[in-house]
Amino acid sequence: MGEREPIGVIGAGWVGLVTAACFSELGHRVVCRDIVAEKVESLRRGEVPIYEPGLADTITRNAERLTFTTDMDELRDGAQLLFCCVDTPPTYSGDADLSRVERVLAELGDTPDHALVMKSTVPVGTGRSIARRHPELGYVSNPEFLKEGTAVADFMHPDRVVVGAGERSTAFADRVAALYEPLAAPIVRTDVASAEMIKLASNAFLATKISFINEIANVSEELGADVTEVARGMGLDTRIGPKFLQAGIGYGGSCFPKDVSALKQLAGNSGYHFQLLTAVIEVNELQKRRTISKLQKHLGSLVGKEIALLGLAFKPETDDVREATSLVLAARLQGEGAQVRVYDPVAGRKAEELLPGAHVCDSSLEALDGADGAVLVTEWPEFRELDWAGEGKRRMAHPLVVDGRNFLDGEALSAAGYAYEGVGRAADGPSPRSGLFPQR
Repeated sequence: MGEREPIGVIGAGWVGLVTAACFSELGHRVVCRDIVAEKVESLRRGEVPIYEPGLADTITRNAERLTFTTDMDELRDGAQLLFCCVDTPPTYSGDADLSRVERVLAELGDTPDHALVMKSTVPVGTGRSIARRHPELGYVSNPEFLKEGTAVADFMHPDRVVVGAGERSTAFADRVAALYEPLAAPIVRTDVASAEMIKLASNAFLATKISFINEIANVSEELGADVTEVARGMGLDTRIGPKFLQAGIGYGGSCFPKDVSALKQLAGNSGYHFQLLTAVIEVNELQKRRTISKLQKHLGSLVGKEIALLGLAFKPETDDVREATSLVLAARLQGEGAQVRVYDPVAGRKAEELLPGAHVCDSSLEALDGADGAVLVTEWPEFRELDWAGEGKRRMAHPLVVDGRNFLDGEALSAAGYAYEGVGRAADGPSPRSGLFPQR
């Protein structure tokens, strides 16, 4: 086996660290550069600043092949393929903030010996603009499709790899595609604009699927149907599939809200009104409010009531609270006059500064202590294993559970004397079949 292609990674955030770690796992020498000196020093000491299962072990296992630096020259000297993994957050207008990408381009300069491989999510047309303004620099679009909580496995076992390039960067695109050949995944070779659109369209479609099943859940509540049964029957149709048919209290995280809004904004900027995505966003916001209504149905006014939120991260197996439903719920509960108690096994203290006025607890039982109602926000396994019938019920002032993920055993809770509300199921309804509908 010949010597593996050296790789540079720009940005030591979640995408950058996973990319760097996994390419080193595949045998490549990787230089990962970040502008935050404290983060680089921590990584050099083996301290991984984010929670992602398997990531720290992968970095430790490949320490001899993985270097961290703040020096762009060291990155440029070490590799010709430079993967851009910097943040592109939304601006107040809804457009993507490309200032970090522009800073990378300014530092990198025009060089025919290097290619910028774009993993950051950027608007359609970004690559075309960069290629026009930096004609000497190679450019390849290689969007990421990682899921937080399973990112290492997703990288090593992808559904597909997308590689987009113009005619001038075909040779660089060949080299990028070759990096992924050991993974035995389909490689989609296309133009840059199409590669950029594939990323945005994929996330927008998955978000649409979530909002659709949430609408079905809301109608099911009115008509006496059970959305878990409806989703099971729908998902067995191979044209539909079971994934992302988990009714709940809405999607969150760093990808779906940003990418759905970005695609809607791009369409609007081009003069096209993307009506479907407008509805997807509206449904997602209204879904959170329904949780408040379910609490009010049982408790009346929430003024002075103690409400426990179980779970802060937008999904289990991550500490990411970006665009998390929990933050919206906490703020709206406080707006209704409630006292909010929160617990998350991983993200609790990290989110503390984002929850002014809320009491961040060290255990689920502490969160339930004196609570007039509990809302399950994130489906961490420990919440299913909680002693609801015993200590949990004794701790609560009122045994009321709003199960925002249809994760708990509704029949068992009802038998134990709880008022139980799921999503898309009659109150005190049957327990869901767990594990059928994996979701992002």
